Formats: sequence, C-alpha cells, structure tokens
Amino acid sequence: MTELPRGLTVRRDAGLYGYERALRRAGLEPVAGVDEAGRGACAGPLVAAAVILPDGRRGQVPGLADSKLLTARARERCYEQVLLRAAAWSVVVIEPEECDRLGMHVANLEALRRCTALLDVRPAYVLTDGFPVDGLQAPGLAVWKGDRVAACIAAASVVAKVTRDRIMGELHERYPVYDFATHKGYITETHTAALRQHGPCEIHRRRFVNVRRVEGASLTVAGTGLDDNGADEPDNDPVTERDPGNDHGLLQAGDLESVR
Repeated sequence: MTELPRGLTVRRDAGLYGYERALRRAGLEPVAGVDEAGRGACAGPLVAAAVILPDGRRGQVPGLADSKLLTARARERCYEQVLLRAAAWSVVVIEPEECDRLGMHVANLEALRRCTALLDVRPAYVLTDGFPVDGLQAPGLAVWKGDRVAACIAAASVVAKVTRDRIMGELHERYPVYDFATHKGYITETHTAALRQHGPCEIHRRRFVNVRRVEGASLTVAGTGLDDNGADEPDNDPVTERDPGNDHGLLQAGDLESVR
C-alpha cells in the first residue's frame, strides 16, 4: 500500500508523531517503522531495524530525529532511549557476501521484511522510508523522507545506524589499514587511497564497481551496486542474520528469535 487508509490524513505540521497518532485513531496499532543503514557503503554489512513505539509519554523519545541529522554522541543517547522505551524492536544484519549475491536492492527489501517478521509484537501497520516493501505481513505506507517525519521510522534509523557503526568499529580493529572506524565503509578519499594501496579485503562488496575495478588497477570514486551492464540481479541464496548480543555470530534460520 502506498496511500493512507481512506479518510485518513496527516497534516504537514503534525510533527514527528503525526503518522502514528493518525493511524492509532483509525484503530491501526501497533505501528512499526523500519529503516536500514549501510546500503550505499562499499564495505561492511547492511543493517536493518524495526521499532514499535508505545502510545503516550513513554513513546516520546527525547532528542529523536533522523539518525543522519544527529551527532554520534546524540545517536548513542537516542539509541539507548529507543531500546528502553520501545514496545518491540529487532535488528537484522546482512553480510557483505550476501549483499553481493542478492544485489543491494533485493538485500535491502529482504532485510526490512525479516526485521519486521522478527518483532515479538505483530504490527497492524508498517511505515517504510521512501519506497514500498511488499511481503511485510501487514499493510503499510511508504513515507517520503520518513526518517524525518515519522517517529517509528526515525527510531529504526537510529537503531540501524548505531548497530552498524558499532560493527564497523569492531571491523576497524580487524582491518585497521582501511580506517573503517572513520568512514564506516563509505567511499572517501582515505578509503579510496587504502583500496588502491591494499586492495579490497573480505568485507568489501565485490558487486560495487569501485571495488571490482581496484582489483584491475582502475578505481572510480563513485560506488554503485550495479554490474558493468547496469544489472543488479538477485540470487536465491538466503540472507544471513546476526544476533547483536552474541558477538555478532551468525544465526541459522531455525534459530531466529525476536530481539527486544
């Protein structure tokens, strides 16, 4: 679904919690928000999160905003508040090799579906950031710049971003020459220089043109998930998920549990 239910409107000045309030008035609750971090990076995992915020004051998260608009310190504070206040939340991590096999668009959709399915409270409605996602097991709405106008999406963006940044900090310890702690796997001048000098490591995404070309001694700064013919075709291999409380160890499909 790409429109609000018939008769339901959200004012432009309704504030960050306007979508949730409108949907609750229509009897559509709980409302989940989903978002991802790391889609445009050429190294490291893709991380998606789903969050359900409760109604009332408990669901009012201090300092909540789109994760990209917050400082690292503010994101950490907001992250702790989201986990403290959320009625339910979940995280899915898709490893770089799975991003390569699925293609980034398919991997992104699959991650958003999986984190919604992992919620231990079933949502009545799901808000997604920017584009529709089918297979969410609940009706939903794609909200343009949703992480700036819908609280549950903003909360999911914070959880996904902080989780991924922490993972990239750990990967920096393993691969210090790439400075992952600073650029988090996105292309910067220092990352480009490190790729030229050292070549890609095992957490670089080979489907990104800039990574593949460095192996042939030719590098472009602008990364893309498309192959040389502009194709980004999915594979049928399943994504892998990490348990954020278990040293980021891989979970098998039969071991999946909701993460609160």
